[in-house]
Amino acid sequence: MGLELIKNLMEVYTAEDPMAFQHPDGDPWADFREVMRIEWKMDFTYKHVLGKYSKFFIELANGKFVTTKCKDCGKVWGIPRPLCSDCMGICEWEELPGTGILTSYSVSNFVPAFMKVEIPYVLAIVKLDGADTHFTHQLRNYGDSTDSIKTGMPVKVAYATEPVDHPMLLMYFEPA
Repeated sequence: MGLELIKNLMEVYTAEDPMAFQHPDGDPWADFREVMRIEWKMDFTYKHVLGKYSKFFIELANGKFVTTKCKDCGKVWGIPRPLCSDCMGICEWEELPGTGILTSYSVSNFVPAFMKVEIPYVLAIVKLDGADTHFTHQLRNYGDSTDSIKTGMPVKVAYATEPVDHPMLLMYFEPA
């Protein structure tokens, strides 16, 4: 009996020293270069409570963009939070129009397969009207080319019309 006991064994091999040029006297990790590769199918189901942020997602499902405003200092957070990070005051919910200005963005042509998003993926940083801080989320419907995306362009929150796998996918930004 031996390796045949491992049902999902793919291979056993000796990995090369990736930094051989730094080890002219021999690989200091030679005893650890024998590598076993297995196929390990994992299927996880997470049960996740959205807690104090639940109202944000409930209102997204209702086609409304809400965030929080500090009852003490009045700061309106783009990304809702139950407690003000500036003064530690308890916040209250406040509806925003869901419009804003694109202040920065990043274009990615490669994303992990699990994300199941349009490629290129555009991550937008938006200063929402009525908020004191920014909100980061995906930008869609920008046209045929990312060349049309410009900082300073007006954007708005758009709401999902199809079922989503996570409540965060209930919204995205698009040009206004």
